[in-house]
Amino acid sequence: MPEQRLFLRSDEGTRFVRLRPATQAGALMGGALLLGWSLVVTAFFVLDAVASGDARDQMAQARAAYEDRLADLAGERDARARDAEAALARFDIALGEVSKMQERLLSSEQRRRELETGIATLQRTLSRTVGERDDARLAAMQAQTALESAPEAYAAEARRRADAEATLDMIAAALGDTAAERDAAVATQGNASAEVARMQAMAEVVAERNDRIFSTLEEAVETSLEPLDKVFSRAGISTDAILRTVRDGYAGQGGPLEPVLSTRGDAGAGNPDLDTARANRLLARINEVDAYRRAAESMPLDHPVRGAHRRTSGFGPRWGRMHSGMDFAGPRGTPIVATASGVVTFAGWSSGYGKLVKIEHPLGFETRYAHLNRIRVNVGQRVSRGDRIGDMGTTGRSTGVHLHYEIRRGGTALNPSPFIDAGQDVF
Repeated sequence: MPEQRLFLRSDEGTRFVRLRPATQAGALMGGALLLGWSLVVTAFFVLDAVASGDARDQMAQARAAYEDRLADLAGERDARARDAEAALARFDIALGEVSKMQERLLSSEQRRRELETGIATLQRTLSRTVGERDDARLAAMQAQTALESAPEAYAAEARRRADAEATLDMIAAALGDTAAERDAAVATQGNASAEVARMQAMAEVVAERNDRIFSTLEEAVETSLEPLDKVFSRAGISTDAILRTVRDGYAGQGGPLEPVLSTRGDAGAGNPDLDTARANRLLARINEVDAYRRAAESMPLDHPVRGAHRRTSGFGPRWGRMHSGMDFAGPRGTPIVATASGVVTFAGWSSGYGKLVKIEHPLGFETRYAHLNRIRVNVGQRVSRGDRIGDMGTTGRSTGVHLHYEIRRGGTALNPSPFIDAGQDVF
């Protein structure tokens, strides 16, 4: 770098500035450092914007996939429930047919016993009649001799013998008819036994199919219940208390199923069959899933900031005082949304909070959104999850543009972080 001279001409004359090699080297180094610093800062901003966009896309894809999975499970659950109802109806019809066959079988058995009793009676009568016939033949032989001398006595004996023979013919015909009826009853009993065996085999097939249907439904219910149970666990809230509040707030649930037809004859005594008991347990689990779902929909599980942001302060003690919420920093005007459905109870200025929105939710929850630049809701307005309620700002006691977000239940401040993390499993 040779020494340079910079000439400056004016009306008063010409001057020059001497640029030594050291001065030139210092200027070049300063320019290079300024250019490198600009490139590094620009790269940081570009990488931060790309990472934020990728995270939002991944969250949207995960939410869509979860909603599709829930829809598929609900459809499969409904289909399995319809199959179970149809199978129970077919099983009921089969049991009805078996009952009718049993009644016919009992009737034929009763008829057979009556026929056997009649046959025994006829056999005794026949035996007595045969004895009388023999006695009559003996008497006829004795009277044969007497007839030679008494024609009238012979005629009377002939009439009595004719009557006895007619009686024997009638008894023989009755015995033949009774034997035919007995054979028909035995054949009917055999057919009824075969039909009962076939109906029992069909009942076993129906029972096996019902077992597969119940197993599939129970697996689907457990699959649906697992992520919802995980939400309450990550939020750190007692599921028993939440579910009890949900059940108290939603009335109209029906009682347990009763068996349509008992196969043991004791359903009326308070002992339902195994399929009905299993169906009652399945319905109880389905009702529990529904209660979990309603509770999750009523809890503030969504993220309050829509747009690029970062967490700047968490829940807990800070600078010797309790920080009752979480802070999210971002550009001024970033959309702020309701994290659950509810009613706006406050929308205005509140000392250190600045512009503040309070929303009351079911199950005793309340959320607060502070330091807003603009409020977009009014007191008494009902909002849904995801509705825009304001813009991020720096009003009130604030050191920069950010959102101060609180969750309270029964007046007690709760850590929002577990709720937001748990919401990733649902939304």
